Amino acid sequence: MEKIRRASHAGSWYTDNANKLGEELDGWLRETGLAKSPDVRGVIAPHAGYSYSGRAAAYAFGNIDPTNISRVFLLGPSHHYYTPKCALSRATVYKTPLGDLPIDLEVNEELQATGKFELMDLRVDEAEHSMEMHLPYLAKVFHGYPVKIVPILVGAVNSENEAMYGKLLAKYVDDPKNFFSVSSDFCHWGSRFNYTYYDRKYGAIYKSIEALDKMGMEIVETGDPYKFKQYLSEFDNTICGRHPISVFLHMLRNCSTKIKINFLRYEQSSQCKTMRDSSVSYASAAAKVEG
Repeated sequence: MEKIRRASHAGSWYTDNANKLGEELDGWLRETGLAKSPDVRGVIAPHAGYSYSGRAAAYAFGNIDPTNISRVFLLGPSHHYYTPKCALSRATVYKTPLGDLPIDLEVNEELQATGKFELMDLRVDEAEHSMEMHLPYLAKVFHGYPVKIVPILVGAVNSENEAMYGKLLAKYVDDPKNFFSVSSDFCHWGSRFNYTYYDRKYGAIYKSIEALDKMGMEIVETGDPYKFKQYLSEFDNTICGRHPISVFLHMLRNCSTKIKINFLRYEQSSQCKTMRDSSVSYASAAAKVEG
């Protein structure tokens, strides 16, 4: 029986008008000037409302060559629901204004059989925006190609379990038909986020935020999940997708395919100049097979 996850953030976080949405995404994808590459096997992309991070996200999704890909794994953080595990969807299809994306029930069952995943109910699934914000881009890029998705909600997973999930999912990286869409924003700065780290040697606050984010991005590019963990415990940067990114780093570490992450775009929602200001940072990366 079909179980539908509605596009619950359409009409608020992004337009629910299919034509308008399609044109908007096409425009942003064109603006990047990126060439599609079959070597790109994954992306890290933001998940804010499209008026904030839609343009930055195009620098991730613009790399995708859909020709040989038949399955997309989504890894997104949980903003509202607490779980120390990873959770799978109970839905059979995810709706988007640009077309439906069916869930790969076979892989879902395979993952469930490991006993390491819980199932999130539809209410939790629809309340969460981190994976939904990737869906219109995926529906656009894979239009006309038969692709299925495997959404994985990554909870507040400890280091040990990040490594465990990474090892468990690594085998899927070695199948070139699989693609990985990892959802994360970067620094959430300001008193409303309870985070006001400021290193004055960089001058303006927004420059300090950029330096902090770029330090984290460079560490992610090394592919070392333990260095990333160390960076997070030292600076406590409010990277909301820290757990999905860490699981992905462990996956890349444990698979046989050599894949390198490169960040291609960095933006901030606004430039913080005083302690009263606030901003969210957005970074987009492509994970590419190295020859």
